[in-house]
Amino acid sequence: MMLDGAPGIAVVGQAGDGDEVAAALDAHPADVVLMDIRMPRLNGILATHRTRARPNPPEVVVLTTFDTDENVLRALRAGASGFLLKDAPPADIADAVRRVAAGDPILSPRITRRLMDRAAVEAGSYERARAAFATLSPREREVALGVGRGSTNAEIAAELHLSVATVKAHITRILSKLDAGNRTQIALMAHDAGFC
Repeated sequence: MMLDGAPGIAVVGQAGDGDEVAAALDAHPADVVLMDIRMPRLNGILATHRTRARPNPPEVVVLTTFDTDENVLRALRAGASGFLLKDAPPADIADAVRRVAAGDPILSPRITRRLMDRAAVEAGSYERARAAFATLSPREREVALGVGRGSTNAEIAAELHLSVATVKAHITRILSKLDAGNRTQIALMAHDAGFC
């Protein structure tokens, strides 16, 4: 009900549980999946991982009550393009769906800092992230740090005096070198490495 009728959004299917997502996507291909973390049989973390492992996967935005749900980082690492709090206004949720469909990650402003702080303290994350960033060229590192700061492709392009197409090409190579599924994972890795 919340998304039906929102400009630029068409709701093509629904699933009542994480184990129903694959069948729903088979029947109704989608650009973005809005995923709850807590579901009765298959939780949203596993469902996100399975969804992102599909060929040409849709983006996933996770809804959460972060203060009581310790699995948000696992959801992002499973490939979610971002998350919102469940009490976000309907207009913000619709905007998040549009932005994620356009390739921009969504992190709820109220909890971004807390999320990044938690990501940084995971055991071994600093060393792994530093080693991964060492594989990047100097220009790729600059682009990755822009992603880590939450900058859009256009903002990174302006800052580094590059075309947006060149930034996109760098991000494609960064995703491959870091074995990351999306921009959110690049941002988490940049923070884990202590660069942001």
